Amino acid sequence: QVQLVESGGGLVQPGESLRLSCAASGSIFTIHTMGWYRQAPGKQRELVAQITSGRFTYLSDSVKGRFTISRDNAKNTAYLQMNSLKPEDTAVYYCNAIFDSGSGYWGQGTQVTVSS
Repeated sequence: QVQLVESGGGLVQPGESLRLSCAASGSIFTIHTMGWYRQAPGKQRELVAQITSGRFTYLSDSVKGRFTISRDNAKNTAYLQMNSLKPEDTAVYYCNAIFDSGSGYWGQGTQVTVSS
């Protein structure tokens, strides 16, 4: 069984920063891809960022230039550095991990609220 533990969410004002962390544990296998999705009220869940075990990264157009994804493979931990936050970034952010077997796992989500 795989567990994903998220941390770092909170309430910030526009222009401020947050760093989200996602630590995976409970598996003997390495994780191929870790990523972050978000879901705002009334919106569908969208992919924000992904990073592979080879450190190939993807960022959605809406966050490029503001967000950075990274990972520590030894710790099976992914990070999402979020700078210049906007009210539009308000959402529940979900950590995701994908194995070569095709199995995917989700964290329970962490709330990010950007409001003045």
